[in-house]
Amino acid sequence: MKTEPFIVDAAIPTDNNSSPFSTPTLSEAFRVWLSIGLLSFGGPAAQIALIHREIVDKRRWLSEPQFLNALNFCMLLPGPEAMQLVTYAGWRLNGFAGGVIAGLLFVLPGAMVILALAAFYINFGDVTLVDTFFLGIKATVVVIVIQALLRVSKKALSSSLHYVIAVCAFVGIFFLNIAYPFIILGAAIAGSLWLKNTVTYSPQATVRPPLKNTVITLSIGLALWWLPIFAMDYWLDIPILSEMARFFSTLAVVTFGGAYSVLAYMTQDVVAIKGWLTTGEMMTGLGLAETTPGPLILVTEFVGFFAAYREGGWWLGFAGAAVTLWVTFVPCFLWIFTGGPYIDWLSSQPRLRGALSAITAAVVGVMLSLSIWFSLHVFFQNLSQRHIRLFEWGDMGISVSLWQPEFTSINLIVLTLVILGGYLLLKRQWSIVAVLGLSSSLAVLLSVAAREILG
Repeated sequence: MKTEPFIVDAAIPTDNNSSPFSTPTLSEAFRVWLSIGLLSFGGPAAQIALIHREIVDKRRWLSEPQFLNALNFCMLLPGPEAMQLVTYAGWRLNGFAGGVIAGLLFVLPGAMVILALAAFYINFGDVTLVDTFFLGIKATVVVIVIQALLRVSKKALSSSLHYVIAVCAFVGIFFLNIAYPFIILGAAIAGSLWLKNTVTYSPQATVRPPLKNTVITLSIGLALWWLPIFAMDYWLDIPILSEMARFFSTLAVVTFGGAYSVLAYMTQDVVAIKGWLTTGEMMTGLGLAETTPGPLILVTEFVGFFAAYREGGWWLGFAGAAVTLWVTFVPCFLWIFTGGPYIDWLSSQPRLRGALSAITAAVVGVMLSLSIWFSLHVFFQNLSQRHIRLFEWGDMGISVSLWQPEFTSINLIVLTLVILGGYLLLKRQWSIVAVLGLSSSLAVLLSVAAREILG
């Protein structure tokens, strides 16, 4: 397997008014990937914002076009786009080892927290204090998302057509519930037709990577993915583990558009068909995955732990968590190590470059949709979704979905913390860690004080 990123020209691009881009050592990168993994709260929009802030704005390890091209590519892949983006960045900077380290450090902190909270929930059945603590983190994440969305949109939306595509993508996914792959496909077609001569960035690599390297990488990745499953079936013969391995391997292939696009399908199968969890337990798992660091798809670990625990106690529960983590995230590494070398080559083709530029604009619209969705769920305790039928044509028609918050359910503690976090991050330039720590602590203190006052 190739151990270094595919780069034809070793020259590193520079901006006219800024310092050259730098390549970190593996130990320097390790510390940053660990920091990102520990702070990756708030779902894909917030995580992409954090990655952009750390490796583009602060350290200049990737240029803006390199970051956006990689983001475009990752948004086309099944699985959590933020985890794949950080894996690609690690691979590009420090080769195969760098990619593995970056991806693992993005996933493992959240995975350990989810496992600990799942065990806590089984023993005590209540995570109220934990929810309150993470509510403070959510408040800070709202500010981080808004800041990053403004920065990315400023770079990505460089023409009137980019703005049109971004608006259409936002309306399509937020109001019309159009499937994410169709939005990206439409943007790619529009970009290939009308943006092919408007994108001036020319990436370093213009030669297609050798097919031999791709075949070797794909073969090794598939073997790492499936051989442990076959060995587990042969040596252990535990039906629940085998069933989970196949079910979540299927999810790893069909989760286009990130975890949100597959949650309904997964919840229906896990609760209604397989009976692994109750509806309440599934909602608890989703809540924990949304409030802890790491990708939202870590909810699969919660499901795997719970389902296996019921079959054979603690040791089988931990085995179930390990199996679901393996089959959920090994494919993510496979997609990146196989397709990553093609990103610069794809970006050097005029029509493909135009398509990727349009996808970037669509991604801004999608990020805005996720940001609003996340903010609504943070600010308001009670939300409902209303569907309005615009017109019908036989069995077909178009409906508009509207989120309707119950304004009396607004969380004043969160509102206070968002204002405070915005002031400290944007005005006083505090570090993210300091603001997260202060916000979480204040959330617990204010919540306890409110309970005392209200009795």
